[in-house]
Amino acid sequence: MTVSAILISILCILFLYVLRLFYKNLTYWKAQNIPCDAPHWMVGNLKGAVAEKSFSQIWKEYYDKYRDTGPFAGFYWFTKPAVFVLDPNLIKQILIKDFPKFTDRGMYCNEEDDPLTGSLFNLSGAEWRFMRNKISPTFTSAKMKAMCPLVLREANELVKLVKQTIERESILDVKDFMSRYTTDVIGSCAFGIEINSLQNCNAEFRQMCHRAIVEQRPGIALRFSFPQFARRLHMKQTVADVEKYFMDIIQKTMQLREESSVKRNDFIDILIDLKNNYQEDGLSYGQVAAQVFSFLLAGFETSSTAMAFALYELALNPGEQEKARQDVREVLKKHNQQFSYECMKDMAYLEQVVLETTRLYSALPVLNRLALEDYVVPGHPQYVIKTGMPILIPTVAIHRDERYYPNPHKFNPSNFSPEMVAQRDSILYLGFGEGPHNCVGMRFAKMQVIIGLALLLQHFRFSVCDRTPIPMELDKKNFLTSPANGVHLRVEYV
Repeated sequence: MTVSAILISILCILFLYVLRLFYKNLTYWKAQNIPCDAPHWMVGNLKGAVAEKSFSQIWKEYYDKYRDTGPFAGFYWFTKPAVFVLDPNLIKQILIKDFPKFTDRGMYCNEEDDPLTGSLFNLSGAEWRFMRNKISPTFTSAKMKAMCPLVLREANELVKLVKQTIERESILDVKDFMSRYTTDVIGSCAFGIEINSLQNCNAEFRQMCHRAIVEQRPGIALRFSFPQFARRLHMKQTVADVEKYFMDIIQKTMQLREESSVKRNDFIDILIDLKNNYQEDGLSYGQVAAQVFSFLLAGFETSSTAMAFALYELALNPGEQEKARQDVREVLKKHNQQFSYECMKDMAYLEQVVLETTRLYSALPVLNRLALEDYVVPGHPQYVIKTGMPILIPTVAIHRDERYYPNPHKFNPSNFSPEMVAQRDSILYLGFGEGPHNCVGMRFAKMQVIIGLALLLQHFRFSVCDRTPIPMELDKKNFLTSPANGVHLRVEYV
């Protein structure tokens, strides 16, 4: 036999072996007799995403199809068998009771080649625990109170801009305005710089923020399905010029702060303190950069869409809008018209509006976890989650299940009244996650959203117009829940 024939034979054997593994992977759930849709050979059960359906629609339809079949259904996360959780009790086991077995999210992280992926959201194991312990104290009530004036300043600028704009045009894309507001807040609180995107909608920082959210390098399926292999290939996720832009800003800001000893009581100050005052286990420059970048991604897009969706629902429900406006006025009256952190904390009904909005429009329509060991579902011995399996918890579907929320598609802030909350298992609201891996920046997110909405409702009334998207259409290309074509509302000064 010639050398070429031997090589061809070896290649054929390898090809058949890979093909067999591929087939075994894609028939895993069928072999386990666990309900599951037949997967697409490349994208698994994500077929139709981006082109035909929003991610929220995919999760909701899959949940509705299998919700009564067992504690979980089978799913294919690209080509990898995954667990699609259906039962609230299992959600509680994964996120809280048996958390040590599911500490990781299974996200792509490559700190060596792509330092901005080394954020708290992406880290795993001991690295995650170390970073979580370091970062958590930066989001205490005291730290939020110190940052509140920075947020309040940008909210007042937002009010000024809206007032000036409606003198010329009464119909606004509130999603655009909310995005500019949160860009300026994040620029001030996370990067320590004045962005002024409220005045300049084409500010480079804002454009880069948007690109950081929606753009990734090719190879997303490989990074998500085989992250360890992707790391060995030194694959990068962050787009090159986006990475350079934010790394440069963070480096320059930190150098300026350290050289001038200027203090702003913002996120950068807190991280610089962590970097400089812990010799043995302090943060490296790359780790600081990753956390600032993570703060940007978490606070910019999710908060602006939450505000836009809240104004949209309040415009559709003028009675609820008036209740929220009255809540703001009464609290401000009690505080002598002086807006403060304590003032914001007193706006109970407005917080209910925010929570109900994030129920209907969960920023993360699915929560990701990874099994660190084989796990037999309590009470269901035939349901086994194998080591290394991705786990998907469909928040958007849980939030719109009529068994947990009566008339679940209707906007009803009373769902989060103290009485209703007391009657419902806390695991049934996952707007900020749950358990030790919940959103570390929840306090900050609520602060910038509630302050922005409070000042807007104090000064303006929002109503629908012929350009308002009814029903709401979601962006199919964005993994986060976001409106497809903006949110146009009529705005009046009151």
